[in-house]
Amino acid sequence: MAAATEATRSLHGLSSELTSRIPQLLEAMRTVGAGLDLHITLDRIVETAAELADARYAAIGIIDEAREGLSDFVTYGVTAQQHRQIGALPDGHKGLLGALIHDPKPLRLADLTQDPRSAGFPPEHPPMRTFLGVPVRVQGEIFGNLYLTEKRGGGQFSEEDLHMVRVLATEAGIAIGNARMHAATRQRERWIEGSVALTTELLAGNVDDALTVVAEQARRLAESAAGIVLLPDDEGGLEIVAVSADDPVGIMGTQIPPDSPVAEQLLAGEAVFVDDSATDPRMVTAIAPRFGPSMMLPLRSGDRVLGTLATPRHRGARPFTAAERTLATQFAAQAALALVLAEAQRDRERLAVFEDRDRIARDLHDLVIQRLFATGMMLESAQRRSVVPEVQRGVGKAVDELDVTIQEIRTAIFALQQGPAEAPSGLRTRVLREIGTAAVPLGFQPSANFIGPVDSRVGERTGKNLIAALREALSNAYRHAQASRIEVVVDSTITLPDGSEGVRLTVADDGIGIPAGGRRSGLRNLARRAEALGGSSAYGPGLGEGGTGTRVTWEAPL
Repeated sequence: MAAATEATRSLHGLSSELTSRIPQLLEAMRTVGAGLDLHITLDRIVETAAELADARYAAIGIIDEAREGLSDFVTYGVTAQQHRQIGALPDGHKGLLGALIHDPKPLRLADLTQDPRSAGFPPEHPPMRTFLGVPVRVQGEIFGNLYLTEKRGGGQFSEEDLHMVRVLATEAGIAIGNARMHAATRQRERWIEGSVALTTELLAGNVDDALTVVAEQARRLAESAAGIVLLPDDEGGLEIVAVSADDPVGIMGTQIPPDSPVAEQLLAGEAVFVDDSATDPRMVTAIAPRFGPSMMLPLRSGDRVLGTLATPRHRGARPFTAAERTLATQFAAQAALALVLAEAQRDRERLAVFEDRDRIARDLHDLVIQRLFATGMMLESAQRRSVVPEVQRGVGKAVDELDVTIQEIRTAIFALQQGPAEAPSGLRTRVLREIGTAAVPLGFQPSANFIGPVDSRVGERTGKNLIAALREALSNAYRHAQASRIEVVVDSTITLPDGSEGVRLTVADDGIGIPAGGRRSGLRNLARRAEALGGSSAYGPGLGEGGTGTRVTWEAPL
């Protein structure tokens, strides 16, 4: 209150009219100083200033970081309908508002339309003539300007009004400073909490798509239109591999070419900040016109650049502040470290699985097949000794079944012993590998059926997402379904609702189904993947008696 007290001293010796208004001023100062929310504080300032000076309209213009214009404009007295009719808020680059930015001194005018600095009003703007402008300082620096127009009763703003508003502006600066400090503290806390939550979730071992989790957290913390993760591609550029957005269609798979200056900076581990993606010549992708301000941050851990985290806002949205850029950069570094640690943890778990698969394969080969083979030999001997035709046929059929079983077990042994680098790139083989991997925790081998030439028809981008969807569905099955039978079907001959050709993945089980109120994160991941490609995902009754269990259907364009 020291600054406000000093300001009120200038009121001593002034008119009795002004002296009589001091209680009103003190109440206004008390009102402005209450609360710590910045937006509420600004609304309260303009309303209180209008009441104090008996003005019809009031506004406070917040100067941007470049100190060239306005980053925000909070009004009082202008209705929502008038705002819609007026259109865009003033940017402070011209007119009286711009003049007060570059020459922040109190200004009182009887008719602002006659001032040579006036730039006029847009259509549908309410008429304004009398004007009072006062700078608002926060901790000694100009924060913005307080504007009052249209003195009620048709008169002009008086010298007493100017004195009162100047005192109020001083108190407003104190209140804004407190609110900004509180907002900055809460903002830092929110980003720190988000980093901790991300690291905890990634290291918990229950996240199937870590990059999507990073994108979702970044979007929430940055209050952006989308959270996007890009990874280096084979051509030396970057490709979008994870998206969190209300409308992700057309974003997934977008590539930044290697000759782009943005790609060069990002792959070198440098952050790129863009004021308007739609107009910046460096933004060369087809999705750039959809967005405005954007942060593109390297996911860097030590000397290793894993990829890029982008958080674009909608067109026309406020730009990112210096504090937001710093916090987001720190978050990206923490996210990169968490991804590296999670990757190392998954490698250890994967190694344990491979060791277990090797043990199972040895046991199947050394024990099970040998016993089945010996059993088959005994049955063949019994068949030769039998003289009853029905018995001979029955034993022969049992021997044939044993031969088929031995062949299936040998196929399973081969799949268990196959390393990650040995698999061909065909989609059919990748599907079989995922099924073979899932067979270990399931305790049985899911069946697989392929319809159409899946290897030649399904594109690489759709194929990668289909494999991820299959992995998600099988993971859900062995973690939650308690199933004893799973059937996987890949059909590359379907027609999508829009008439285009597509591929459908179906994973059905006879488990307990999806309980009411249970988690749906896995199903949401499947839906997001499909929608990002222009497809869809759904679930329904499964293979069990009476439709028990779950059937997941995932489809996308070829």
